[in-house]
Amino acid sequence: MGSTEQNVLYSNDNIPRTVSVPSFYMDETEVANVHYREYLYWVNRVFGADFPEVYRNALPDSLSWRRELAYNEPYVEYYFRYPAYDFYPVIGVTWVQANEYCKWRTDRVNEGIMVDQGVLEKNNNQIGQDNFNTGAYIVGQYEGMVNKNLKDLSPNGTGRRKVRIEDGILLPEYRLPTEAEWEYASLALIGNNPYEGEETITDRKIYPWNNDVLRDSKHGSWQGDFLANYKRDRGDNMGIAGGLNDAADITAPIYSYMPNDFGLYNMAGNVSEWVMDIYRPYTFYDDVDFNSFRGNVFDKDSLDEDFAHVDKDSLGRVVKIPVTEQENINRLNYKKSNVIDYLDGDSSSWNEYQYGVSSLINNKARVYKGASWSDRAYWMSPGTRRYLDENQDLATLGFRCAMARLGSPMGNETKAGNYFKVKSNKKLDSRGYKKANK
Repeated sequence: MGSTEQNVLYSNDNIPRTVSVPSFYMDETEVANVHYREYLYWVNRVFGADFPEVYRNALPDSLSWRRELAYNEPYVEYYFRYPAYDFYPVIGVTWVQANEYCKWRTDRVNEGIMVDQGVLEKNNNQIGQDNFNTGAYIVGQYEGMVNKNLKDLSPNGTGRRKVRIEDGILLPEYRLPTEAEWEYASLALIGNNPYEGEETITDRKIYPWNNDVLRDSKHGSWQGDFLANYKRDRGDNMGIAGGLNDAADITAPIYSYMPNDFGLYNMAGNVSEWVMDIYRPYTFYDDVDFNSFRGNVFDKDSLDEDFAHVDKDSLGRVVKIPVTEQENINRLNYKKSNVIDYLDGDSSSWNEYQYGVSSLINNKARVYKGASWSDRAYWMSPGTRRYLDENQDLATLGFRCAMARLGSPMGNETKAGNYFKVKSNKKLDSRGYKKANK
């Protein structure tokens, strides 16, 4: 990952390097207005009466369209709500708001799975903290309208039990991708494997497609079309009447343009996208080559003196508290809860970056990636990176969700050490391998 062309800002913050990321899932498109409106509808229905501030805090900033020397009031009034823009990417969303959406989506999807599995009945009367939350359900702080719990095989059980993580029914959390994941997904180097199963790719790409041109050069009916929504030149957002180039004055629908080799749309152009990471200029001493990420704040469930969970919070979520250095005194892999500043000056990081004096870098500066409809082609290179305060938003900035892939990185078939392919319908030994004599 890192720079694939000249660093025109001379920031030296995207040094080329090799990292590995585990397999993961990612939305094929940006989150659209219609998706985010569904989220707002649920938030207003559940929290609107008792906690109206939750709904207000979730609203995207439609005023982000305004410019002192531009007439953008139609976008202020209509872009987020009008049906013509239903499947356009939501903008004006802060990093904090994007994370709240991910949490909501996790719970709604898992609730839907529980209903489909016949464990819970659909409950349209959830109000306040009495709403399905994945974490609260797992630790026994939410019951819901039970239809039929799973069979309990314990001889000391009651015959029925709640769903557990071990059952493999509940999905992992939706979240923002890390910067390394986003860049990997955007480059889609899988399309450059000369042979199936090739382990090494030596060629680098400037954009999410091959070649250094911005029009499609070989795909039949796509040939000659622009490959992304970006600003071609000063004053040229879309070409001229009768000859539009990218056919989008501002954003474009989320399924516009040819997807990359992973099948992901608009990984260059349309809107820039939030990722999880805290921004720092890259330095060699903090470079981790597996699952690279800066921004960890480690916490744990809050328990009382009897090791029982304390009451969930007013939004129905499990109460979390930071881990302490004292309880980690014998731990080798980390000590503190907040490690955002790890190997970066720690308590003196303000002096290091001079926030508000010579930079805008602090522990709330979050990375965003990719170009937008208002950016030049330079920013469409996946290695480029910018940052913004996590509580600010732009009319050019949206997001998409990711999810960890659990188990084998190769999919539903696993290679064991003896190179036998393991399939779910084959008999396995106690280690999960096919026996060699078979």
